[in-house]
Amino acid sequence: MSVRSSFLSITIVAALSLAACDAMPSTKTTVTPTTDGADTPSQAAPLTASGAPETLTIADPSQTDNGLQWAASVVKSDDIPGESAKLFGVSGGDPAMNGLQTYIAFFENPADGWAIYQIGDFLDYTVLSHANGRIDLDIHESTMDEATGDIGDRHRKIIIQWTQGADDAAPTVVTVTPAQ
Repeated sequence: MSVRSSFLSITIVAALSLAACDAMPSTKTTVTPTTDGADTPSQAAPLTASGAPETLTIADPSQTDNGLQWAASVVKSDDIPGESAKLFGVSGGDPAMNGLQTYIAFFENPADGWAIYQIGDFLDYTVLSHANGRIDLDIHESTMDEATGDIGDRHRKIIIQWTQGADDAAPTVVTVTPAQ
């Protein structure tokens, strides 16, 4: 497989992954006070069946070879308002140290798909703010004391900046800057 074919396959997989994240329905949780004063999330009443069930089959292996396995590993996705861009995290790596491979992706067009930049490997991230060409994140990540081998964690903040390409093309440069 050529480098271009590999890149195209990865781009298609990323686009499918990100599109799949958009298809997830949102859920709402309400909080019900209990007699002891603690708030407990309540759930909606179970649905009542109104037809015969359909049995699902496992996806054809040829489909999973085309990126569904990778798409299923997307565990977090955040649209960036006002941009044709998303932050997304893919599970993987060492589960004892971080494991959320985090990316920012800019949609170019249907033919080219997404331009994807890796931000880093974290436990989690939180979007603090966003503006044109900029997003501020709080990063939660694992740390390791090299002397003792002890694993800890920390929060740090970063600024991700870019300049939109001409005619809404993806940026050619994306920077990550430490912040306070």
